[in-house]
Amino acid sequence: MSRTVSSWILSSARNSIVLGGKGRWYSVCIPNRNKIKWKLLFSQACPCPAGSCSSDGALSLPKAFRHTSTEEEHFSFQLSPAQINAMLRAGELSHRTLDFSGKNASSVLRFESNQLASNSPMEDRRSAATCLRTAGMMFGVFDGHAGAACAQAVSERLLHYIAVSLMSRQSLEEIELAVEAMKPVRPILQWHRHPNDVEYQETTSQYFENLRVYWQHLLDLDTELGFSLEEAMVCAFKRLDSDISLEVQAPQENELMRNIALQVAFSGATACVAHIDGVHLHVANTGDCRAILGVREEDGTWSTLPLTRDHNAYDEFEIRRLKREHPRSEEKTLFVNDRLLGILMPSRAFGDVQLKWSKELQHSILENSCDVEALNIYQYVPPNYHTPPYLTAEPEVTYHKLRSKDKFLVIASDGLWEMLSNEKVVKLVAGHLTELNVQKPPLTFKKPVNLGYMHNLLLQRKSKGLASLDQNIATHLIRHAIGSNEYGEVDPEKLAAMLALPEDLARMYRDDITVTVVYFNSETIEDYYRNH
Repeated sequence: MSRTVSSWILSSARNSIVLGGKGRWYSVCIPNRNKIKWKLLFSQACPCPAGSCSSDGALSLPKAFRHTSTEEEHFSFQLSPAQINAMLRAGELSHRTLDFSGKNASSVLRFESNQLASNSPMEDRRSAATCLRTAGMMFGVFDGHAGAACAQAVSERLLHYIAVSLMSRQSLEEIELAVEAMKPVRPILQWHRHPNDVEYQETTSQYFENLRVYWQHLLDLDTELGFSLEEAMVCAFKRLDSDISLEVQAPQENELMRNIALQVAFSGATACVAHIDGVHLHVANTGDCRAILGVREEDGTWSTLPLTRDHNAYDEFEIRRLKREHPRSEEKTLFVNDRLLGILMPSRAFGDVQLKWSKELQHSILENSCDVEALNIYQYVPPNYHTPPYLTAEPEVTYHKLRSKDKFLVIASDGLWEMLSNEKVVKLVAGHLTELNVQKPPLTFKKPVNLGYMHNLLLQRKSKGLASLDQNIATHLIRHAIGSNEYGEVDPEKLAAMLALPEDLARMYRDDITVTVVYFNSETIEDYYRNH
């Protein structure tokens, strides 16, 4: 294999001094002859306490393929096509929605999802579930920083908070009575998970108890009307973030549970969640994950409809919002080097209590904790920290009424959007959809049929690219995101090099990537408009 791509990556990395990244803290790369040494200034990854979690397994790049350090003596970027496919497809997840008659009555036809790690362990998470007590399906993408703990907790809990917010008073009373009587509670959600998308059993009981406190609060509101969907999503986001903050402040005898609560609160996560019920699509976004619609116009062309705004220093609305919330004397220090207080790229996120709590509360919690340095939690107050909170988890909610020309929804962490534009993503999904809809060439036989004739037919089919196409559209997007050249085509050498990057270099060239693509059932949507 040509050494052009791999040599450029190594040489440019060895000449790099600062790794900005989008995470909360910085790492500095210090060239030392022919080796690279990393000095961690602050927590970049948050290792789980013993027994609380395991590594991401299949979602992380297999060690047999991926180098762990640039200091290895025999460094090579060479990967076989089979190894590349195995790495790209390890996190694939797909689900087709059917009703009990076997016909699809939902506006969601199917969804496909995938993840590719850059950080070790991976800090992105995802969720997908069908609401069992209310109507609709939900899909979420969560981008963690300073460790995976917050993204993990939010991915396990947020959809439950939204579902509870949408339930009728009668349903909430039924659940409360069942719990009081110590009877089994019917599930609220049906999860659609990859084998690696698992809950941490150590926290299940506490998380359920705090969810119960939330639905008791909803019952105390004594309102029969309940929330609108937008109100439910906003309330769920804010309540979960509040619970994350309160859990770490509450007395906790179990050291493991206290460590997990600390890690969750002192790491952070952005979140983008879509709720789809018939033709009604709501998207709640906090941070810089993104959701877009792929729209097929009447003339057959494709257009893009953004459903979210990136909450960061590049967004004028966010800048004005923060200026309204803080004194004029802080206007020049709210964003430094395009980061909130010079620290954080997103301006909205779960967790990150360092940017929400007072200095005194932070000091009190960390002073009374066990060895926080072992958890990679550090006492650090940024300059010009005068009027917290500077960060919020309150989402912006967008409503869109689906039309028959709305063909798919893409939700992804910023690892994808840093590599591909909205328009490029829609073009790739549309092209993939068109190829999958093309019927495979029929095997028409001429009599008598012989082996050579059959072989030629199969070669013709393969030459049309049908055999090598990624079946999962999320994999197709990730392949293009990290492997595309300047012409928008996948360069096998670049793809191999990007996948084989050692852990201490990968984050310089790509972020964790999580993608979920939801395909809509146009017939169901058309039926809705015919009947209304």
